[in-house]
Amino acid sequence: MMEVLVGSNNPVKIAATREVFSKYFGQVNVTGIEVFSKVSAQPVGEETFEGAKNRALELKKLNDKKDLGADFFVGIEGGITKLYSKWFASGVGCVIDNQGRIGYGASPYFELPKSIIDQLLSGSELGEVMEKISGKDNIRQKEGAIGFLSRGAMDRKNLYIHSLIVALVPFLNKDLYF
Repeated sequence: MMEVLVGSNNPVKIAATREVFSKYFGQVNVTGIEVFSKVSAQPVGEETFEGAKNRALELKKLNDKKDLGADFFVGIEGGITKLYSKWFASGVGCVIDNQGRIGYGASPYFELPKSIIDQLLSGSELGEVMEKISGKDNIRQKEGAIGFLSRGAMDRKNLYIHSLIVALVPFLNKDLYF
């Protein structure tokens, strides 16, 4: 059975990883291990990609050191990016295999209002801000900002599923990418 490590104990990130990998590889065992992203608590721009990569790399190092037998290492990071004079939130997935090959993917971007961006750029995290706005506890381990803002049409798990599907593209087409 394929072994996949995810750089988080967040059940949303683990569930998204399990759904995507089982779609392509059948039976998989997905284990969440909390590792540090080595980026800001609220990543901005390319820092989001860096955080996802750092999580996956930390897992690979842990796997090599402790001989955990994992086949893939997954880092998922949520962040904000300024494009076309607007601020957007998205999820970035980084997948590394046991040979060190790497793939990246990003979810759809969704625009955030200025009132939220002002708080994020002042040091708050999106999850904290959304808990205040929505009145829901621990929203980051449930539907997330996208779930609240889309009125349930998309949730955080589906956002991450899209980022991981596209992060796996190089591994599904090894002859083209590697």
